[in-house]
Amino acid sequence: MSYPLVILFCVGLLHQTARAAVMDKLSDNKICGDAECSYVVSMATALDDFIAPDCRFINIKKGQMIYVYSKLVPEEGAGVFWSGSVYSERYVDQMGIIGYFPATVVKETHKFMEETVKIPTADIDFYCD
Repeated sequence: MSYPLVILFCVGLLHQTARAAVMDKLSDNKICGDAECSYVVSMATALDDFIAPDCRFINIKKGQMIYVYSKLVPEEGAGVFWSGSVYSERYVDQMGIIGYFPATVVKETHKFMEETVKIPTADIDFYCD
């Protein structure tokens, strides 16, 4: 193997491509159970399937239970989105993945937090990996 090929190979190994990206904000504010949005605000049941259009969102199957962690404050002309994680024995591989989904595809079945806080969203809220 010649030296130029070895150098090219080494440079190729060291070169890292950036796949992560900050996506457009869906809202400037969100409603959470606490300042870190770490508590489950409510539980919801999916009324219909939802296919995630990009990495900010999660896929939802009709009948799945969803833990809701935050609710984005709707912007004028934008949809109403919540963030959460699915709960289902059938879809264990998806459990723990938090993402957004339209509030219109779920029915809130149980509220855990009556008192909520409104906090600004950050770029990390819409980060895609």
